[in-house]
Amino acid sequence: MIGRAVGAPIILAPSWLIAAVVLTLIFAPTVRARADHLGALVYVVALAFVVLLFASVLVHELAHGLMARARGQQPREFVLTLWGGHTAFGGATPTPASSALIAVVGPVANLVLAAGFLAVAQGVETNSLVGLLVWSGCLTNAFVGLFNLIPGLPLDGGFLLEAAVWAATKNRHTGTVAAGWVGRVVAVGVFAWALLLPLVQGRQPEIYDVVWAALIGAFLWSGASAAVRGGRTQKAVGLLTVASVGRRATGVGHTESLAHAGALAAAAGAEEVVILSPDGRPAAYVDRAAAASVPAAVAGTTPVTAVAVPLPGGAVVDGLLTGQELVAAVGRATEHSPVVVAVVDGRVVGLIRAMDVVAAIRS
Repeated sequence: MIGRAVGAPIILAPSWLIAAVVLTLIFAPTVRARADHLGALVYVVALAFVVLLFASVLVHELAHGLMARARGQQPREFVLTLWGGHTAFGGATPTPASSALIAVVGPVANLVLAAGFLAVAQGVETNSLVGLLVWSGCLTNAFVGLFNLIPGLPLDGGFLLEAAVWAATKNRHTGTVAAGWVGRVVAVGVFAWALLLPLVQGRQPEIYDVVWAALIGAFLWSGASAAVRGGRTQKAVGLLTVASVGRRATGVGHTESLAHAGALAAAAGAEEVVILSPDGRPAAYVDRAAAASVPAAVAGTTPVTAVAVPLPGGAVVDGLLTGQELVAAVGRATEHSPVVVAVVDGRVVGLIRAMDVVAAIRS
């Protein structure tokens, strides 16, 4: 951690150091070509270029964080990495408008800085040390701003596209999947641009350009694919109900026999039996395998509690919950037990196993 901003830590990932060294070595020949009089100072200037690039990324991420906090969403951390940076938030953006504003403010901040550097550059010698640094600030901010406006996830332009589709369809996850697919097209386009454009122009592609395009394309493809998978998963989560992840259950008194409990469950069309305590609270559920092993001849005299699995307090969820709220409630309840009871107005309606929720989301 190198500092804090808007209540969140600024973290410099170890991969940034790798990027700093590699980019310095890459930029040095360009600096030497434009100012060969600098001698060994070309590496100092190249490193300054890299620092300016990552400073531009930091400004970009801080702009996201400031706008997010202004829209009621607290940033958790700002991270500078090998591939630039990202801002983590405490939860999902609540509206398409907020998502769009948080996304666009980062590139806008860089374009404003680029304009400022351009204005300063008019008054300095282009090939001087100061001139090179000023032009570097202009170009790096312009690149970061414009590149991030490309409409495909995981770029900021992708979040703008996601917000637009979200607003049009009233479904965020549809927007995420759409923007993710466009991001995949962008990833392929970046690589194709470096490889095919020179061939169309009748020249051989530069290996340097192809390698970098491949790395950037792979990064974009990975982020876009993760967005598509995440959008589909969240869409599936939004459709979850107690009926889709649980089994229908009925509550019976703790004094009932196994045979009578089975008859009550059959009459209610239930698959599971939940045993109620004297105060009506779900206290246990019937182990179906154990119940099946009891001979029918003695089921009428066997107490239902003989084949019961106790339920701890808190292993209950509201049976009317759906989607993410249901998943969150089950997640909290399964901290106490892997099996939880769904109730509506105090009446048992279902039995939910954590593994069934996971399976439903994956499927």
